[in-house]
Amino acid sequence: MNRIPPPNPVSIRPTHSRSAAKAGAVLLALCACLAAPIAWAHGDVTPQAVDTAALPKLGEQWRAENPFRGNEVAIKIGTSAYNQNCARCHGLEAISGGIAPDLRKLDGECATMKDAGRRTACVKETDEFYAATVRAGRTRNGAVYMPPFEGVMNQEAVWSIKAYLETRREKPF
Repeated sequence: MNRIPPPNPVSIRPTHSRSAAKAGAVLLALCACLAAPIAWAHGDVTPQAVDTAALPKLGEQWRAENPFRGNEVAIKIGTSAYNQNCARCHGLEAISGGIAPDLRKLDGECATMKDAGRRTACVKETDEFYAATVRAGRTRNGAVYMPPFEGVMNQEAVWSIKAYLETRREKPF
């Protein structure tokens, strides 16, 4: 009986530097192709209007804390506003698919604090961070990671989205 010899082990490591350069170039091109849709994610999106007529007007001065926390009307408006303006990157029901942060974890650290004073301070700080991020967006090294919504969404819309996100928190208070 003739036995078939085992195959020789194959190395994926290039045997010389020229092959390494070619392999690197191919890998870079592949990564660029996969990343291109993410890079263009915000360029072709028109923000959707949010009807906040059912909410009390908050005025011109931005609040430091969410005035709509637990407000059922705001949560309903925020759910719709989130789905129209945020879910594309942050995921349906705030469950990220990896493109942008998972917003269910936005104030998760605060939720686990036992001391009420510290928890209140943490929630206020998170609210300030949230509002600043939504208003100004996020840019790093010239790349837009999140577009600014200042002037696109009013304060009532921004805080109603935060009220919705608080219902999606992984560990509620």
